[in-house]
Amino acid sequence: MNTTLTDEPRQFRAPQTMTPYELGDSLARLVWESFTDFISQEDVETPLADIRTLYDDDRTNGRTAEEALIFFMWAHTRGVQMAFLGRTPEARIREGLDALHGAVFEDMVENGTQESQLPLFEQHVSARYAEYHQAADQSGNKLGQAVARHILDGVVRDTTAAAIQERAVAVAKPLKDFLEEVELIRA
Repeated sequence: MNTTLTDEPRQFRAPQTMTPYELGDSLARLVWESFTDFISQEDVETPLADIRTLYDDDRTNGRTAEEALIFFMWAHTRGVQMAFLGRTPEARIREGLDALHGAVFEDMVENGTQESQLPLFEQHVSARYAEYHQAADQSGNKLGQAVARHILDGVVRDTTAAAIQERAVAVAKPLKDFLEEVELIRA
């Protein structure tokens, strides 16, 4: 039997270049995938047993969802920074991250968040990013504790902090590795 190129399974080929907009759009999709897995409790790699108790009331569930979204946005942002800092102009990196955040905020509005709530949410994101960057610079455990404190409303268990630390690495490291092979070019 003769095979042709069309008979061969197609292999994924990573792009060699991306514009900031393409980066932001791709990252937004990854953030939503990570977030959806977390909220639906389908992410079994690093289960967060403490989280299941938070789904019992709507107020807590909303806060948990917001904090989880911020964490996944931060983890993807961290992966991008680790991949591009030092080899790509910072302004271009910032364009890509602005595109990420813009896409996520646009999706939020399309899915029911009032546009008037976005400035407050952006302030919340900014405060968490500063805290998470500082904690991550100290240690992975400090990062896990900081995120757990917000997701669990002040309750920090070592197992939860460790699982969050694992999840941050599971998001940022493969993203960093992938993006190290990509050149971020002007739009």
